Amino acid sequence: MKNKSKELTIITVVKNDRLGIEKTIKSIISQKTKSIEYIIVDGNSKDGTKKIINKFKNKIDKIISEKDKGIYDAMNKGILNCSGDIIGFCNSGDIIYPKGLEKILDNFKKKRIDVLFATVKRNYIGQTIVKYGFNEKRIFYNFDFATTHSTGFYVKKKVHEVIGLYDTNFKISSDYDFYFRMIKKKKYKISSSEKDKIVGEMKSGGHSSKFPFIKHLNEEVRIRRKNKQNFILIIFIYINSLLKNFKKIF
Repeated sequence: MKNKSKELTIITVVKNDRLGIEKTIKSIISQKTKSIEYIIVDGNSKDGTKKIINKFKNKIDKIISEKDKGIYDAMNKGILNCSGDIIGFCNSGDIIYPKGLEKILDNFKKKRIDVLFATVKRNYIGQTIVKYGFNEKRIFYNFDFATTHSTGFYVKKKVHEVIGLYDTNFKISSDYDFYFRMIKKKKYKISSSEKDKIVGEMKSGGHSSKFPFIKHLNEEVRIRRKNKQNFILIIFIYINSLLKNFKKIF
């Protein structure tokens, strides 16, 4: 896997997940595509995760293991250390399907795009759904506008060089802040993969699910205000979300 030519960098962020990290690593290093750089950013795990990572160290291009300031700080470390032209994440516990990364590279080459939202299988408590496609207009009133970040979002490195990294002031949904900034720029060609071409699978109980809904909503307001969205519209979105999710909150 260690090659000079790197078309795509996959970054895995992990902290204390010895039960999930091995299947994630195996799903990446077993890809047949050769021009892949693989980086693992570990938040100085104490549960045996590092021992598992080291078992595969000869097939991992870079391992960063140190204390971080949260998941988005760790993601930024991965971005700053990558050499691939395209960047994607597959965080601990999630997997990329066989030939999944081939599908990603094929989309970028054939469509000449800057950003891809790939089709993924997402596990929720009690159900599994296939998430595909995107509608960029929806982000201006609803953050459920695309697939998923881990395993499902791939972006040219040059986009990060213009838009910047993930804002670590947001602890729950900084990826949506990045999407917001990216879409507002109106200069990037964004596409999605076909519904039946599933690239990977995201486990249930991801990072954002650890926070109460009201905290999600309040951070969403901060993201919208940062991106200078109309304040009256933000109030409307906030009230509508409260009404739609009344049972979740109370």
